[in-house]
Amino acid sequence: MKNLLELARIITRRKVRKIEIFDSATLKQKSSKFNEFYEALTSGKFKNDRDAAKMLYGGTPTEDKYRQLKSRFRKRLLNTLFFLDINQPSASNYERACFTANKEWAQIRILLQYDARFSAAQMARRLLTVALKYEFADVVVNCTRILRELAAREGNARDFEEYDGLLRKFAAIFQAELEAEAHYQRIRLDYFRPDYHNPEYQQLIQQSCNALVALSEQHHSPIIFFNMFMAWALRFELEHSFVSVIEVCERAEDYYKKNSRFFQASKQNAFLFRKMSALLHLRDFSKGKTTAEKAFKTLEAGSDLWFDFLERYFLLAMHSGHYIQALAIHREAVEHALFKKLPLEVRERWNIFEAWLGYIVEVYGQEQPVLVAQQRKQFRVRRFLEDPVLYPRHQRMFTIQKVIVQMLFFLERNQHNQAATCVDRLRSYARRQLKKDEYVRVVSFIRLLQQLARADFEPRRVNGTEKYLARLKEHPFFYRGLDYELEVISYEQLWEMLLERLSR
Repeated sequence: MKNLLELARIITRRKVRKIEIFDSATLKQKSSKFNEFYEALTSGKFKNDRDAAKMLYGGTPTEDKYRQLKSRFRKRLLNTLFFLDINQPSASNYERACFTANKEWAQIRILLQYDARFSAAQMARRLLTVALKYEFADVVVNCTRILRELAAREGNARDFEEYDGLLRKFAAIFQAELEAEAHYQRIRLDYFRPDYHNPEYQQLIQQSCNALVALSEQHHSPIIFFNMFMAWALRFELEHSFVSVIEVCERAEDYYKKNSRFFQASKQNAFLFRKMSALLHLRDFSKGKTTAEKAFKTLEAGSDLWFDFLERYFLLAMHSGHYIQALAIHREAVEHALFKKLPLEVRERWNIFEAWLGYIVEVYGQEQPVLVAQQRKQFRVRRFLEDPVLYPRHQRMFTIQKVIVQMLFFLERNQHNQAATCVDRLRSYARRQLKKDEYVRVVSFIRLLQQLARADFEPRRVNGTEKYLARLKEHPFFYRGLDYELEVISYEQLWEMLLERLSR
């Protein structure tokens, strides 16, 4: 009863007349400006404040009534965070416990602020039990600080020593977790650097990975183990040791199987994504398909990671020659309701994929009619070939990709003059805009195309290609999601395909 009296005292003195949240009852009030704002926002009708202000009030974002609505709307959304439904079937016990722990810790802090120490301590004891079960080191530290203070106030030496011991133990674990996060973050910080082979960066990665192993041997913390596995996966990926990447990811999966109370779908999918990336470089479509099917069971369709996963899956299908599957993957991505909300750059990549698929259907469609049947819509080749293909300078690789596909279409039609014009345009890009050390693969491929154009696109007359092919071999395909690394079909494969088509 004492805790209820404390709670009633706080609520009575400081209660609000109405708790503003978005619940089912609130969303049924269709005449409300809040609901109008909510419905339009979630359905993608707004791109910016200007659109919202114009639709809601016929004014501008600077007008007071819009600014007030937006401020109150934001507060209502934040209030609703405390009432999220965490009992979704896809949520793991760990995720439910984590959400509950965070919410209850906020409540404990509020109780302490208003001197409801008995209620705060009672909640802290209950929360401590959960935190110990799931090894939430930060929560254990927070709860034991409160309980140790209460024991000191009450002169309870036994409780004081118990909570002091737990505090010291988990403070060390928490510090180790912070250190583990920092090591992994240092690797991620420069993961996309062009000169990832830089000896200093490689040494930093090795030191961080070794430090993470040492931390995992000292403390059995799911946070430390996650950061350790991810760090090693990135290390092997940057070393192009893709078989080792897969081994690390599978060890991570095995860790979560043996420690099922720590399982989180988001962590599993992070490792499945790294595994899919490795399988792309190994061109192992069979294992890639199994990996994708496993991930899609828990990935939220339409999420950023879902689209990223589909992109790697699509590229794997293309690189391994599974063009029917590539068509199906492309359709699944672009026909999703949230595709139009993706950043323009991401949508442009999928548009480029469509152009490559159009070429594949043209080349192999007669031999494999199922390709034509699987095509989402007929690719308008004539319109594509008439497209000047002008992207901003920072998206030059999109231009290069499309010009390459245009050249391929022209060669299929024996329009060698137009194909030669495409090669000249690519040569100009290689000479003026592409740094040789950063764009070594695409520059080498353009040089191959120049040799082919000099031979009037007759494979038997082509010479001087050895050094460019050697450069491609020295710098194998490596894709981290960067535009300049994108190869819908690897340049080595494309070169062989091109010579084969021209030799017919």
